[in-house]
Amino acid sequence: MFTRFFKENESNSELTEELDEKNIPQHIAIIMDGNGRWAQKKHLPRIAGHRQGMDVVRDITKAASGLGVKVLTLYAFSTENWKRPTDEVDFLMALPVRFFNNFVPELIENNVRVNVMGYKDQLPPKTQQAVANAIEQTAKCTGMVLNFALNYGSRAEIITAVQNLAEKAQKGQLTPSEITEDVLSNAMMTANLAPYSDPDLLIRTSGEERISNFLLWQIAYSEFVFTDVLWPDYKPNDFVMDIVKYQQRNRRFGGLKEENNK
Repeated sequence: MFTRFFKENESNSELTEELDEKNIPQHIAIIMDGNGRWAQKKHLPRIAGHRQGMDVVRDITKAASGLGVKVLTLYAFSTENWKRPTDEVDFLMALPVRFFNNFVPELIENNVRVNVMGYKDQLPPKTQQAVANAIEQTAKCTGMVLNFALNYGSRAEIITAVQNLAEKAQKGQLTPSEITEDVLSNAMMTANLAPYSDPDLLIRTSGEERISNFLLWQIAYSEFVFTDVLWPDYKPNDFVMDIVKYQQRNRRFGGLKEENNK
């Protein structure tokens, strides 16, 4: 089945694209970029962009759930973001508290379960408590997983995984030859998202075209879509259009499509 969507960010309102509802990415990861530039363009403090971005998270979560996405991973705060000004970091640490307090009832209503990956023990106590409450309150939801990467960095994640495997090897619980791709994947922070641990589609907003230490192991075969839209301006129709771009790709995973391998 195909569904019509208007592309709102085009001047021609009659421009449409077709979305194949049978080919929805099962795991979509998003680098939510552009909050600061959005605020700067409007002569507002950077935190105004983060505040607006929180509302966009709500809208995109509902859109993804409605389309049948299994996992939506959002890069909320990196291990490098601690370098930002203290007042901005403090505001960003308060956002999960505000977001979950307001949005958890809607998540439950939409059967969305919250998961948080990252070094949660390094978060402020109030942020840790808000995260724990949201995970507990949505634990019985069986629909889409809303997975926040919070105080997350992919290089640190890989190092932690390797250290854990090395410790097992040191204890005689694992031999080097037993360390396979599956074993390493199961040591990653995304292991509990199986069978959807690896994103099918990675979206980055704001026009930047880099990965920024995000899911380096997991995106080995992901499709990338870079959009110029700043995150606070990102609408559900932009999200749909980026999925349409994904659907136009030919995913071969290093091999050949059967129709081409003749």
